[in-house]
Amino acid sequence: MSKLSPVSFSELVRKLKTLDFEGPFSGGKHLFMIKGDLRLTISNPHRQDIGVELLKKILRQGGIRRDEWNQA
Repeated sequence: MSKLSPVSFSELVRKLKTLDFEGPFSGGKHLFMIKGDLRLTISNPHRQDIGVELLKKILRQGGIRRDEWNQA
């Protein structure tokens, strides 16, 4: 299994769209993307790259495996 690395917000959105998520939509404090009944909250802390720990949380929340992420 390959290691995750930090990604930019635009790359996160691009890859999530490749994985059939729609959005991002604004809602409350954070943006979110939708896939079926799943609402995936995404944040962009201070407009910096999204770190590995936050990326892991986003992937876990979205039910996305690392191999799926790496292929997207």
